[in-house]
Amino acid sequence: MNTLIAKKAPNFTASAVLNGKDIVKNFTLEKFQGSKYVLLFFYPKDFTFVCPTEIYAFQEKMKDFESRNVQVIAISTDTEQSHWAWLQIPKEKGGIYGVTYPLVSDINKTISHNYGVLSGDWIFDKEELKSTGELIAYRGLFLIDKQGIIRHILINDFPLGRNVNEAIRMIDALQYYEKSGEVCPANWIKGKRAIKASHRGLLDFYSSSDE
Repeated sequence: MNTLIAKKAPNFTASAVLNGKDIVKNFTLEKFQGSKYVLLFFYPKDFTFVCPTEIYAFQEKMKDFESRNVQVIAISTDTEQSHWAWLQIPKEKGGIYGVTYPLVSDINKTISHNYGVLSGDWIFDKEELKSTGELIAYRGLFLIDKQGIIRHILINDFPLGRNVNEAIRMIDALQYYEKSGEVCPANWIKGKRAIKASHRGLLDFYSSSDE
């Protein structure tokens, strides 16, 4: 099985809803390359049950993402009209009103396919997608650096919601590594010691009072 880790994130251009209300037709991933980190997450369907809890959980941490120069983007295989309709419904009625980051429509399923998160049984035949069963995205999450390289991947099955604090921890780890050159050990959190990437560095880490 091929993996996208440490490879260029597949670009896409698709319809999306921005700021909870504005539908655009040519939203593209590559516009952020060179300027922002991207946290790209897929979810199965609008108007479901685990999905709104995740979508709101990312929104609630928006200041944390902004302070780290991270653009959050959500994608499902629903239409942009479905996204828009869901965004108009308040939380207490099962909607996602108040969410401001982009919700992208992958109605032709190609983005989910290119990122390896498309469920169902399907084949490409003469450049057409033929399938049996429902083609929706698993709960994939991709951390993309400012050069457009995928540095972290997480994919959950449908019933399993993601931990937004863990996503932030991974962003902190990547940015710390980029700044210091030190690598981040198991359970590392911002402010804790990391490891100089050498045998001596590992021994120093083990002997430190931090562990």
